[in-house]
Amino acid sequence: MLGGVELRHLRYFVAVAEEENVSRAALRLHLSQPALSRQIGDMEKEMGFALLERGAKSVRLTDAGRVFLKEACVVLKRLEEGVEKARAVATGGKGELHIGYAPSLTPQILPRTMRAYQAEREQRGIKVLLHDLSTEEMLTKLRDGSLHLAMMVRPPKSAMRGLCYEELLLSPMCMAVHPEHALAKKKSVTVAQVVKEPIIGYDRLEYPGYYEELGAIFASTKMKLNVVEEHDSATSLIAAVEAGGGVAVVPGTLSCISGSRLKLIPIEPAPEPLSIGATWTKEGLIPSANRFLQLAIELSVNVKPV
Repeated sequence: MLGGVELRHLRYFVAVAEEENVSRAALRLHLSQPALSRQIGDMEKEMGFALLERGAKSVRLTDAGRVFLKEACVVLKRLEEGVEKARAVATGGKGELHIGYAPSLTPQILPRTMRAYQAEREQRGIKVLLHDLSTEEMLTKLRDGSLHLAMMVRPPKSAMRGLCYEELLLSPMCMAVHPEHALAKKKSVTVAQVVKEPIIGYDRLEYPGYYEELGAIFASTKMKLNVVEEHDSATSLIAAVEAGGGVAVVPGTLSCISGSRLKLIPIEPAPEPLSIGATWTKEGLIPSANRFLQLAIELSVNVKPV
């Protein structure tokens, strides 16, 4: 506690500043809006000056608030580092590093980064724990501190508040079909051909960015996509396409785990490639996570997109 300002006040203030909206911040913190507003108000009263300018639907930082935000983030990051070091002493090791990842997007990046990381002497003793999660699960766990870093598709703009993103790889979008599908022997397919097929996609709630991608790819056709199935994982999506239930629009990286079970065909004209990279919160990275990120950046330079 600093005077009447406690660490929880710092976390509350950072959340409101990043969201620029008390309601969204309250949802993120699992608090009611009135309770959060009261806590921020109490902190401003204790400090003796305003941190936020309140509008009808949003808030913005005062000049003093901008200065305090930087310092609050430093304090919270230092605390996290201190807890990590203390935990390492208490457990006789160097601690744990929690990484979220999407298996279908990261087979070219994650394994080689893991090998390089674990080969470094200073990283030995750090236990790297991988968590196979959906986009929404990774975003939630990054914000609540359960994950230090997430290897994933670029989050949609609507979800980027309070987050940082580093692009590691671009993967072309393709149509995935069963090897015996009528279009399987084509060297490429047009968006007009794809849009006529029954589409097997990812779950809308868990992968909201996926449907933004589909919308952009097929906007020129002015035809409604016939999405016949939605799946919560790449494994089940591959199985559904292999069973002949429809086709899927996926990044080329899927071929690394689907193998010969599916045929991936380039789409013409070529859509914008999918951005795959690392995401973390603006509060910063603990040292072990920062080193993992730097290795991923260095090793992704020579990765050839598939």
